[in-house]
Order: sequence, then C-alpha cells, then structure tokens
Amino acid sequence: MQKNDISGFENENQFVFYFDNKLISELDPISQDLINVLYGKIEFNQRIMCRLNLNKQKSDIIIAIGSQKKYISIKKGYKNSVHTENIWSFVRYLRSCNMSERLIQKFLRFHFADGTTDGTGKVRFSSKEYFLNYSGDIEELNEFFNKNEFVKKSIYRLVLTGNNSRVPIDAIIWGTPTDYLWITRDEVMNICLKHIGIAKNGLVISGLFYQPFNRNLNYNPKYEFARNYVQFKWYHLSDDIIETMQFYRENGRTYQANTG
Repeated sequence: MQKNDISGFENENQFVFYFDNKLISELDPISQDLINVLYGKIEFNQRIMCRLNLNKQKSDIIIAIGSQKKYISIKKGYKNSVHTENIWSFVRYLRSCNMSERLIQKFLRFHFADGTTDGTGKVRFSSKEYFLNYSGDIEELNEFFNKNEFVKKSIYRLVLTGNNSRVPIDAIIWGTPTDYLWITRDEVMNICLKHIGIAKNGLVISGLFYQPFNRNLNYNPKYEFARNYVQFKWYHLSDDIIETMQFYRENGRTYQANTG
C-alpha cells in the first residue's frame, strides 16, 4: 500500500507540501473529508496553511484555516512506535497513577531483565526468556495496566499529548500524501478502550505493546543508554484505522468531529 523507502521526516515534509497554500477544493476526497471532520462545515474556497511542528511533541504537522489550528500526527509503515520516554520519568508517572511500590519493583525487574530494579545486573534475559520464567508477574502488571481509568489516562499521555505538551493531537494520519488513512482523537480513544481485555502476548496498555527501547543483550556500549528508555508500539494501527472507517461506512454515518 505504501512506499516505505522514505524517512518519516521526509514523509512529514511531503504532507506539508501537499496541504500548504491549497484551497480546500483542490484537495483529494480523502483530504477533504479530513478537513470537513476536523473543522466542521467550511467553505471550499478557503485556503489552507500547513507547517511542520518543530517541537518534540506528538503532532508532526499543524494545519491552519483562518485562526483555527489542528494538530496532526503522521505515521507510516508497520509496528509504529507511538511513545518513547526515560524509564524513571515513566516510573514517576506510574506512581502518580497509584501503582503500588510492589508492582513498580516488578515492572522495573521486567524492564531491565537482569535480576535488578536499576539495570546493574550481570546477566540479561531476552523478552521471551523473561516471559517464560515470570509470566505471573506479567499477568499482574497487565491487570493494572488495563484498568479502564488507567488506559484512558495513559492513552492521552502516550498517544495524544506526550509528556511535554498540553495540546493533544486532533488526528492520526497513517500513510503518505498519495495514499493514506486517518482517525480522529476521539476515535483513537474509542479503539483503545475497545481493546481492553483482549488477550495479547506481552505487556500491554490496551493495544499498545510495551518494551524497553533496547535490552542490549550483547552489551554493546553504543546502545547501553537505550536500556534506560521505555517504548510503546501500536502494531496494528493501520488495521484499526481500516476497521474504524469500515464501521462508519457500513452504518451509513459520517466521521464524528472532535468536540474538545
């Protein structure tokens, strides 16, 4: 479906080039639908301004029509990473969500997978080895990670705003300017809430898979820093977007615009 031989940054630039300084009437039907949902009914002779968001936030591009701005996250390819963060700031977040210290210790042991809670162990285990030996701990962590209120709060933080912004994205685009799908902020939350309780092989928050950024099992000094970072991946983002779009088509409904 997509050309995956361009970088994410180049793809974002191409979206800016496609949208910027265009009349709404000059856009393709998919893009007109996107604008219509995000802005409500709007005159097709209005001109669009678009730029990159150079801040390290969840939105990659900003689309403006008049004084209204909409913040868009751009994804492409598969196994999309939606969030990366230092392990210790993420632990502070878990404490703010009232995760017990006992569970936090289990979480840290899973993250470092070397028998310690600070990464100082001498023997490191792969994810597969850890799951085989500590499946009970993973189940207990998943029980906390998939409580309804924790999922709501976490999806807002991990997907919609990040940990360094107060402005949530308005939509996620998956694809390239010539071939893309999209979902709104509200649909992101609805998808993730629907995925609570679905059995998965791994540590998950709804449909987001948690993993250390790099366990560095071969002890390469170049990648040692990556052991101190967490990462969340949305493996089936494109499938979830297609399913959502199909639902609206089959039920004869248009997409619902964000209201907040």
